[in-house]
Amino acid sequence: MPVHNSDIAAILSRLADLLEIEGANRFRVRAYRTAARAIEGLPSSVASLVADKKDLTELPGIGEDLAGKLKEIVETGRLSLLDEVTARTPGELAELARLPGLGPKRVKVLYDQLHIQSLQDLAQAAQGGRVRELAGFGKKTEDNILAELGRHRQSEQRIKLMVAEEVAEPLLAHLRKTGGVKQAIIAGSYRRRRQTVRDLDILVTCRKSADVMKRFVTYDDVDQIVSQGATRSTVVLRSGVHVDLRVVPDESYGAALQYFTGSKAHNIALRTRAVKRGLKVNEYGVFRGERRVAGATEEKVYEAIGLPYIEPELRENRGEIEAAAKRKLPRLITRNDLRGDLHCHTKASDGHATIEQMAKAARDHGYGYVAISDHTQHVTVAHGMDAKRFAKHLQDIERVNERLDRITVLKSAEVDILEDGSLDLPDEILMELDLAVCAIHSKFNLSRARQTERVIRAMDSPYFTIFAHPTGRLVNEREPYEIDLERIMLAARERGCFLEVNAQPVRMDLSDVHCKMAKDMGLKVAVSTDAHSTTDFELIRFGIDQARRGWLEPKDVLNTRTWANLKKLLKRK
Repeated sequence: MPVHNSDIAAILSRLADLLEIEGANRFRVRAYRTAARAIEGLPSSVASLVADKKDLTELPGIGEDLAGKLKEIVETGRLSLLDEVTARTPGELAELARLPGLGPKRVKVLYDQLHIQSLQDLAQAAQGGRVRELAGFGKKTEDNILAELGRHRQSEQRIKLMVAEEVAEPLLAHLRKTGGVKQAIIAGSYRRRRQTVRDLDILVTCRKSADVMKRFVTYDDVDQIVSQGATRSTVVLRSGVHVDLRVVPDESYGAALQYFTGSKAHNIALRTRAVKRGLKVNEYGVFRGERRVAGATEEKVYEAIGLPYIEPELRENRGEIEAAAKRKLPRLITRNDLRGDLHCHTKASDGHATIEQMAKAARDHGYGYVAISDHTQHVTVAHGMDAKRFAKHLQDIERVNERLDRITVLKSAEVDILEDGSLDLPDEILMELDLAVCAIHSKFNLSRARQTERVIRAMDSPYFTIFAHPTGRLVNEREPYEIDLERIMLAARERGCFLEVNAQPVRMDLSDVHCKMAKDMGLKVAVSTDAHSTTDFELIRFGIDQARRGWLEPKDVLNTRTWANLKKLLKRK
């Protein structure tokens, strides 16, 4: 059975949760959490590295002990240490600890005082009003728990895009090796690059459907065969993802691809437009009466309805059909448009590489500049630096700039926005920076008004440049904090500040909707990786996905410019 990076990360995260509930050494717990994050974000497969006998200690955050555990997971699909800890941990306490607003300490209180061992136990206790009676909880906490339980049930049905990629791309490559396969592509929300995916729809054209169907249902990662037919089969992978495979005729391939890519709302709007023109559109083609007038390619499908091709990321019925009819579709940004990255970390805070290693990796990705944006002192868990350490850190950046060519290392910082709206570095350090990437890392539970005012006060500083991961959300893990982004964007535009599209797969923040809002306001954004290792620069594709879904063009994105031009744009009004 293949072991994916997401499987390994899940095992390490679960182990960290259980050990923390037990009260284990916090540095040991942190090591497992750091390793889980690093593994989940790796562009290469750990299983492949083990098969090739690579040194796993070269991976970020992985020492000898963890390397041995990774090898054990790859070779056995299990971790004996996790089995031991699980055996002595009651019920579903690890799952409880991962609910936003709880954590290990509160889970222990719930277990000790209310004998809560599962999500169901917690739901019953909260619905019965028993949680609010515990010291340190209260009615508000109880209400939040019930809300999070509802969101948890919904999020379980969808997986993050990067996890979907991990299971989808090897399967697609497997199918393409089938003799006689001409075309094979994944449609649905995966192709539209939504931040989460419910299931996978694969379309194939081939000479002999029986061969590809057999290869599909016998794939190593298949856990259950739901159905198997001549032109359609459905399986469930070990990850729980449902996959539909459809074999379609060449003459219908484009129509089927358009239909199964969706979205449903886009397709309804498209069919409505077609009907007004005396046409019928379905997965088999575009028809005038009984005659097929298009269907072999998506371009021909849209052309038959009087429209230019619409990129999959735009197909959400958010005005793209009207824009297409007026020939005003945006020229969406691509990875090749980027000239640099404005947010990354080094060993100086919570990164895994040196300044020089990160700079060289950025240069290898074709960038002309990279902003080293390490954490400030308030974020103690990320080894944030105080003013004295930061002054030395900036000197280190200057020395790297003297040694390297074809890359400019920008002096930056991920500056914490404190509760009162002040910035977590003194002005004498901030004025030395090329830009300041400012973010909220604490007090997520402030009211909408207070959280909004906190950020606007921070933007009043002449050294505030970019508001990083502006809603604080973690996909499928943590809801956005309450904040008025429309007010924030207006304030940013007035002050000459900008917002970030954070490409980390768990963040993808700004959302696509907020990217479009920024564009409509004339507010430019930065699309950055928030890289913590040299391999993280490859995650930029998720930021580009989000930007494209938000209609962003190269002109809407700060880091499509050379450093010489960007420097002028970053100067505060």
